[in-house]
Amino acid sequence: MREQKNSRKLVVALAMGVAGLAFSGCTTTLPQSQPKTMAERHASVDSRADDALNRLYEISPDARSAAAKAKGVLIFPKVLSGGIVVGFERGDGVLRVNGAPQGYYTTAGGSIGFQAGAQSRAIVMLFMTQEALDEFRNSDGWTVGAGATVAVANVGANGVIDSETLSKPVVAFVTTNAGLAAGVSLKGTKIAKMVDEG
Repeated sequence: MREQKNSRKLVVALAMGVAGLAFSGCTTTLPQSQPKTMAERHASVDSRADDALNRLYEISPDARSAAAKAKGVLIFPKVLSGGIVVGFERGDGVLRVNGAPQGYYTTAGGSIGFQAGAQSRAIVMLFMTQEALDEFRNSDGWTVGAGATVAVANVGANGVIDSETLSKPVVAFVTTNAGLAAGVSLKGTKIAKMVDEG
């Protein structure tokens, strides 16, 4: 019995060690110094959003033309997820209409289960219809899958987006350090207007 308890403790300790190493080795972890004011936070999001869009357009030129047709583009340049028993997801983003910032948002979520290590990804959502954009902007909190349907883009090896995907009201792209993520679900992703936490 005592040996079983010791084995469990060892497994938990090892899991925590692996998670710690993964967090420290992640190439897209949170910056060393977080912006202190809302203006600094917004500026940081805007700068990183430009980088995230440019990276997406390099991977899929079709994404650039799709974004040009969109009524609004919501960019979360760095969504960090991880955890050991209770997982978490967190990131700041900006909504742009005609290329200009129209609001700042946060995304957050959680899950139960073993998730050793941290992962970072960028999420870009295109609101292809005015109705979809208005519904998002007028919401007090928006959850993917709970009345808000988001089609994750299926992009071929040549960077061409599946035309059926582009016919949906909201289209999303998810990128990681390795490139465009395939087979990803955003169901349960919660988005709300950014509030000053200072």
